[in-house]
Amino acid sequence: MKSFVFACMLAVAAMPAAAQSGNAVSLASLSTQPSMNVFRRFAVEPAKMASFYSEVLGLKQLPSLNMPGGGQMMLFEIGSGQVKLQFTAAASEYKTGPVRDVTGLRVFTFFYPDEAAVTARFVQRGYPAPVFRDGRGNRRVAMVLDPADQWVELVIAPGASADLYQSYEVGVTVSDLAKSRAFYRDFVGLEELPPVEDGLLGTTRYPYRHGTTTVNVWTFGKALAANTRSAGIQYVVSDVETVDAKAKAQRVKIDTPLGNFSAGLRTIWLSDPDGVTNYFAQIVRRTQSTASR
Repeated sequence: MKSFVFACMLAVAAMPAAAQSGNAVSLASLSTQPSMNVFRRFAVEPAKMASFYSEVLGLKQLPSLNMPGGGQMMLFEIGSGQVKLQFTAAASEYKTGPVRDVTGLRVFTFFYPDEAAVTARFVQRGYPAPVFRDGRGNRRVAMVLDPADQWVELVIAPGASADLYQSYEVGVTVSDLAKSRAFYRDFVGLEELPPVEDGLLGTTRYPYRHGTTTVNVWTFGKALAANTRSAGIQYVVSDVETVDAKAKAQRVKIDTPLGNFSAGLRTIWLSDPDGVTNYFAQIVRRTQSTASR
């Protein structure tokens, strides 16, 4: 027994220091913004997507980013977070359909004070009026499709705090609820909130929050088609090396290893248990001596 314990101690001692410390660190505690960002890939006319997210949904559009290899990413601000939309021709082949039928990051949720105003924006821009139904408390809820046939949930919450209208949620359909809950709670370190019964979808939401962004996890069974490519989550953090060490220590799948994604960003791309991208980015500011070389 003593030799076994000694061997375990040697194994831990041989482990790189970053891996030893990173395994215990809450990755959410490394965040440098009080929210998360989300991205969605699409294969329709970019101007139509821009109009829907800005003029219909009411998000503030920011200047687009030029992406490595060409193309642009459109940015929309909501509170301290961003919704990022990128044209990708292959997105036309991604699985779609009802939220209950396909796993992946399926739903973006936004909050509003006035149902009539939201409905008017849809109708004025040629979209069908959302069909709202009663939700919890005094809320009204509707599910609509964006121009790329991906789901958006509209929640009308009259008289709520201004902070609610500057927050958003994402909904992830998963195949193994226990594994996904452990990933967002224990690996990422998001704050676990009490579960919520969702009458619209007919399931239980398990919410995990960081600041003004909440990830809702739910399941409708294991034998579903998968869409792991159309949308994902981005965390802006202070130390991606710690993320890398923790992912390796806990055998979390690494999609894109630690490296420089673009000028000024050092990134690592991970998968949750259903293959949904969780992308960690560190803003790297060059020193004056480095910049002058």
